Amino acid sequence: MLIPTTAELRTAIEILKKLGERINEHATHSVMQLPDTQLGDNYAAHIKAQTIEQSSHIGAVTTQLQNWRDELVQQNRQHVSQSV
Repeated sequence: MLIPTTAELRTAIEILKKLGERINEHATHSVMQLPDTQLGDNYAAHIKAQTIEQSSHIGAVTTQLQNWRDELVQQNRQHVSQSV
């Protein structure tokens, strides 16, 4: 398995953050477009719940990538200190 560089992981983290922002913006826009009716309220609740779930998944993956990046940075530091 190829190990990504810390720069690649940082890029992936930034992309996920942007995706989360885009999902939230889309959900906000969609909810604002709904009619003020019982059906509109129900659909808005569904959109909000789905957005929360997606944001949670993105947050979990982002955290995993940040932890992996931190591990690689620490390994690189140890490697450099052992080489010196």
